[in-house]
Amino acid sequence: MSTPHHPRDKKDRSVRARKHDQYKAKGKLREPSVCRECQAVYHKGRWMWGPVPSDSHEVICPACERIRDGAPSGVLLLTGDFVAKHREEVVGLARNEEARLKAEHPLARIIRIEDQTEAPEGVVITTTDPHLARRIGEALHHAHRGTFACRYEENEDLLRANWEC
Repeated sequence: MSTPHHPRDKKDRSVRARKHDQYKAKGKLREPSVCRECQAVYHKGRWMWGPVPSDSHEVICPACERIRDGAPSGVLLLTGDFVAKHREEVVGLARNEEARLKAEHPLARIIRIEDQTEAPEGVVITTTDPHLARRIGEALHHAHRGTFACRYEENEDLLRANWEC
């Protein structure tokens, strides 16, 4: 007996917020603006890396706010024997994926990488952007197989992902 196919199964990898993100600006920022923490520039309605215009207004970007508040938008739990035996390799892959995405999207950053000591033991990576958590999990899955799953929490602005190998 087959189960009905849902249109979002497997093919729809987009992440949709179900609750308003309190870290997103309520309206457009004055342009040009620059983050006083990371020097990302807000120009033409988006955050980017580039030279800071001399007439910029100083603000704090949403990623720096999330880092300051310890308020992740993505949480990725990495568990399993492979993770325990190859922690540095796994963390290196996560950092490389962050660098790739952050080069074009300044708001996509890792907040923290820490060991989780309670069961299941593993590594927890928190991110400022849900897409980054998903991309790291997918990169680990592509490189090492294992099991990868993610879900968007209904009442939070948070993507929870798990990779086990």
